[in-house]
Amino acid sequence: MTRATILSRGLSVLACCLAFGAPATAQPASGASKPAPSTSTTGATPPAQGYSYNPDGRRDPFVSLVNRGSDTSSASSRPSGLAGLMMHEIAVKGIVRSRGALVAMIEAPDAKTYLIRRGDRLFDASVKAVTADAVVFVQQVNDPLSLVKQREIRKPLRVAEEGK
Repeated sequence: MTRATILSRGLSVLACCLAFGAPATAQPASGASKPAPSTSTTGATPPAQGYSYNPDGRRDPFVSLVNRGSDTSSASSRPSGLAGLMMHEIAVKGIVRSRGALVAMIEAPDAKTYLIRRGDRLFDASVKAVTADAVVFVQQVNDPLSLVKQREIRKPLRVAEEGK
């Protein structure tokens, strides 16, 4: 046999051993028997049945990464009313003048209407200003990788029409 044939057969035997879990060490061709395993009574417990994952500070690879961490969007953990609304859920429906100050009318996802003024708080933002045509919010950023911890978002009264 050529050297290449011997090498390819050896690699295929090694691949079979790795695939089927057999030890990759070469066994003697003669009928030599294996030594009997020692049965010492050192108090070692046998391995538990089934699979157990030991994370050692790492995350479990079989747990989904979607919706992990603090779930701020769950309605059960939020207070009721204006303090439980998130900024992306509301829509500005109107702006009126009340006692010399501007007040914005917003609509929640459940079709309830709330009046908000400068300084009012939502679940994830606060009202910075109410102008004649928009409401300006300061939203808290919860992204640990972001350098910016707050961002200013302007919600206009009327959405600008495209194509003008």
